[in-house]
Amino acid sequence: MISVLEYGVGNIGSILNMIRRSGHECAPVGSPEGVASAERLILPGVGSFDFGMRALADRGLVEPIKEAVLSRGMPLLGVCLGMQMLCEGSDEGTLPGLGFIAGRCRRFQSTPEHPIKVPHMGWSPIRPTRDHPLLADLAPRSRFYFVHSFHAVCADPADRLAAADYGIEFSAMISRGPVMGAQFHPEKSHRFGMTMLSRFAGLSP
Repeated sequence: MISVLEYGVGNIGSILNMIRRSGHECAPVGSPEGVASAERLILPGVGSFDFGMRALADRGLVEPIKEAVLSRGMPLLGVCLGMQMLCEGSDEGTLPGLGFIAGRCRRFQSTPEHPIKVPHMGWSPIRPTRDHPLLADLAPRSRFYFVHSFHAVCADPADRLAAADYGIEFSAMISRGPVMGAQFHPEKSHRFGMTMLSRFAGLSP
């Protein structure tokens, strides 16, 4: 069973639908008790960093998430803003993140050498930077759908799970222990995203 956190930051319906299409059970959770009993949890999110962290705090979800991950090794997948919130903080705001992965989120910068439009929006291929069960069976040059202006910069390069390019090489995925993050939207990434969500469904503490 995959639990998808419902905390008022984005519509989680498309994530639930994609998980069900992949043949796995899922349900929304929005309470500390729901997080405490979750087998594996997806933390979605769209919008600004402080808005997301404040929404978690207002619902009393920060400590239950940390407890579930740190005490019993619950697999946690952050998606889009949810991935950024796994880090220590972001230049987009002032509030601390969940702090599972050391690092900070930085805004894409357009330069004369690498002029880009911000946000990064559209399909980009990712490159795994190390082996991980979440990337098993992933076809070479698999493409995923991105919409973001900020990207995670890990303090430890070993925490980068996959890279992509947009003016610079950036972290498309990050991971440490049971914590994983995808900057892209797997629920909008067709068969590539479905494969990844199936791999997540098979993870256990």
